[in-house]
Amino acid sequence: MKSRNIFFAALCAAVLAGCSCPSAGQRSPQRPSDYVSTLVGSQSDFTLSTGNTYPAVALPWGMNFWTPQTGKMGDGWAYTYGAHRIRGFKQTHQPSPWINDYGQFALMPVRGNDKLDEESRASWYSHQAEVAKPYYYKVYLADHDIRAEIAPTERAAMMRFTFPESDESGVVIDAFDRGSQIGMLDARTIVGYTTRNSGGVPDNFRNYFVVRFDTPFTAVELTDAPGEYEPGSSLLYPDGSKSVTGGHAVAKVHFPTRRGQQVCAAVASSFISPEQAVQNLRELGTDDFETVKSKAQERWDEVLGRIEVEGGTEEQMRTFYSCLYRSVLFPRKFYEVTASGEIMHYSPYNGEVLPGYMYTDTGFWDTFRSLFPLLNLVYPSVNAEIQQGLANTARESGFLPEWASPGHRGCMVGNNSASVVADALLKGVTPEKEWQTLYDAMMHARTNVHPGVSSTGRLGHEYYNRLGYIPYDVKINENVARTLEYAYDDWCIAQVARKLGKTEDAAALEEASRNYRNVFDKTTKLMRGRNENGEFQSPFSPYKWGDAFTEGNAWHYTWSVFHDVQGLAELMGGREGFAEMLDSVFVVPPIYDDSYYGTRIHEITEMQVADMGNYAHGNQPAQHMIYLYNYAGQPWKAQYWTREVMDRLYSSKPDGYCGDEDNGQTSAWYVFSAMGFYPVCPASDQYVIGSPLFRKATVKLENGKKIVIEAPDNAPENRYIGTMKLDGKRYDRNFIRWSDLVKGAKIDFAMQPDPAYKRGVGPQDAPYSLSREECR
Repeated sequence: MKSRNIFFAALCAAVLAGCSCPSAGQRSPQRPSDYVSTLVGSQSDFTLSTGNTYPAVALPWGMNFWTPQTGKMGDGWAYTYGAHRIRGFKQTHQPSPWINDYGQFALMPVRGNDKLDEESRASWYSHQAEVAKPYYYKVYLADHDIRAEIAPTERAAMMRFTFPESDESGVVIDAFDRGSQIGMLDARTIVGYTTRNSGGVPDNFRNYFVVRFDTPFTAVELTDAPGEYEPGSSLLYPDGSKSVTGGHAVAKVHFPTRRGQQVCAAVASSFISPEQAVQNLRELGTDDFETVKSKAQERWDEVLGRIEVEGGTEEQMRTFYSCLYRSVLFPRKFYEVTASGEIMHYSPYNGEVLPGYMYTDTGFWDTFRSLFPLLNLVYPSVNAEIQQGLANTARESGFLPEWASPGHRGCMVGNNSASVVADALLKGVTPEKEWQTLYDAMMHARTNVHPGVSSTGRLGHEYYNRLGYIPYDVKINENVARTLEYAYDDWCIAQVARKLGKTEDAAALEEASRNYRNVFDKTTKLMRGRNENGEFQSPFSPYKWGDAFTEGNAWHYTWSVFHDVQGLAELMGGREGFAEMLDSVFVVPPIYDDSYYGTRIHEITEMQVADMGNYAHGNQPAQHMIYLYNYAGQPWKAQYWTREVMDRLYSSKPDGYCGDEDNGQTSAWYVFSAMGFYPVCPASDQYVIGSPLFRKATVKLENGKKIVIEAPDNAPENRYIGTMKLDGKRYDRNFIRWSDLVKGAKIDFAMQPDPAYKRGVGPQDAPYSLSREECR
């Protein structure tokens, strides 16, 4: 893409729409969006995560998010609940503090003449004067005596600042460091670009932005070195345009204000071009602030209202909808709509502007487990776009992503794009025109590694395909985790191969999916590292985190045989031995060995403080484990533990998660579990039964059908399923089929205080396993 000068005549006519600022209106109570707190999970730091989230002001899957910024520029913890000062209101695309941000810039309303850098402009604030909703953010900036408000669209936002009486009022626009440009286009408009990123972008990456005020400037200050700038030294008057380009471009616009005067700023950006940034600004149209806010809330109510829950406590309602909010933020749209209505995207993989969909900011190691299955059930039209974007990624880079932000990032292990692709394709979500492209990309990853990002493709594929496992002693870290995930991913690809009529591929892939057996140690009944000569690693500690595993230990990863739980149970000596090993996870103390990392990582601490033995719900590898009791003929234990986790480890408070929220995965676990079932094995046709949380839940499907789940006797003391009916008929199996649900279904649970020891105990009641082909 050619470099462009951001100052061009066409912008002048394109940004004429202003904004007006009437007083706040009334909102109806009990709307789904009103239950949401965007602060859940924000009371975190790098030593202990209670979510590692920030309050995202956005639309569902929106391209641009906004957040108040309490951390310093470049800090992955952009907003933390315990901080006392706000430095600005930042456009962010950050999916995780560990991945950090890109395409970021900030606005900060100020009073005073020396407020350009982030320290001097920072203001004390209080949560008592803060409103944090998905569609609206409001806070009082005490040091400036200014109230700031934000309401979003998908690619734009409206900000409203209420000023005091002052001749020194203004707004700072910070394009951040590492290369940026900013300038005045006219007496109301600031334009620029930022290149601040943390990786995953080509050399020509830029985020172009435009800020259009409804109040003309009396003066503008520009600098490319705010830390060295002397206020007033480059004071400009709006009789012409000027810009600065450098390491850290900042602008400050000035206007005198009377007390209570409101100034609105319409903001938009584009990864494609300055012109497209102006086009994206048109999302606001002629709407005033209250209208933007109202439309944003309506959109959130539409998306959140696709699942209606009733008959729970106020806290359960708040927790549920706050989790559902997190489940529909990522992956975000990375495509834009041109003036002619064409879908286009800047490719973070090759730097070109190309037609078609693109989504980004997700790590499949986390989100394949329940986030993408939730999209396939409740929001399939969104995932249809995502799948087309994945096909575009394969065409533009040669690989499917494993961690995208915005392009390929080196993070985590596995080849779990196979699960994400397979589950959508097999459930009829993916457009048929993309099937072959996606299948070819999955097969390509089996024998290749991305030349610049070793976590994309399959690191160690040579060993895996020759030996059936990745050896412990060949200097490929986290080898058992890779082996287990590659085996499941092979099973996923096999299901697609069968769908496409590629029977030979399907047979070979299903045989490869049994490779999990090669790292199972019968002496410990746990997964264990294995050397190239076939001997198991020694010494071995099931409490050792990392090493052969990823962010967990053998107690956590042994259960990562999603597609063949019965086969795993047989290795453990049968169903009873399998259940005893599951029990042991909760019985053994939270002992750990952190020698692989050299320090205690936050995931270890989160396991310890949960008081559930060695069960580590705060990280993804063990999150499905509770549901495996259904395969062992002891479904009441799944019912007990799912309720324990929902009741004890989730809340609507700022410390409401028990570990990293991770782009919707930990939230989607709660959403599914609260409905009473969970996708243990994505790409199968089944969800495994747990314990419904509410007396009633209604899922409104896109095809016009409804799934109605009723449990009228539900209560904290009634966590066990006595009987279950599906469409009026008694149903004793421990799973329910997707193909039954999408036709519309009525599920009735009779809940009771004691376990039903005779329900769901037969082998025929167990969910799908590869070793039980008859249950397909």
